[in-house]
Amino acid sequence: MSLDKDKIEKAILMILEAIGEDPNREGLIDTPKRISKMYEEIFVGMKMKGKDVLGTTFSIDNDNIVIEKDIEFYSMCEHHMLPFFGKIHIAYIPNKRVVGLSKLVRLCEVHARRLQLQEKLTNDIAKDLYSGLNAKGVIVQIEAIHLCMSMRGVQKCYAKTTTLAALGILKEDKIQREEALKLING
Repeated sequence: MSLDKDKIEKAILMILEAIGEDPNREGLIDTPKRISKMYEEIFVGMKMKGKDVLGTTFSIDNDNIVIEKDIEFYSMCEHHMLPFFGKIHIAYIPNKRVVGLSKLVRLCEVHARRLQLQEKLTNDIAKDLYSGLNAKGVIVQIEAIHLCMSMRGVQKCYAKTTTLAALGILKEDKIQREEALKLING
């Protein structure tokens, strides 16, 4: 999938005109091109599949929990096309295979770099990690601030939304789930 830059530029011109702006004034002349280029960057995940970035895995002879915390992300709310951003925390119990830590970050980026709902983002990352590694269990927790709540609507700047997805043993075994969440949130 590739973005249609001409359509984006025309749409931005129409929006500028619709809000009463002059798209020919100095500060706005190149705005449609800048936004088109920006969309190419922030929606790059639409061209990718999460499982594809997991690629190379490594053998491991234990099933100790792996945690990657505080993965910063930026995404775009599909309801208002405004940004939401925050941190993603991942915990998984390997099943004889692990993936490089940077691949966990890349997996988050693939799913965040598209129009998204936080709830779906959380579940998509968890599902791809669980199936892509055949992990014994996965937890993904996301904390985010949504500009659609901060700058419009209820206008609550510091309200954070937390979502959680758990699969496998980290969903089924209450003790292991609590231990993983303590490590994530501790």
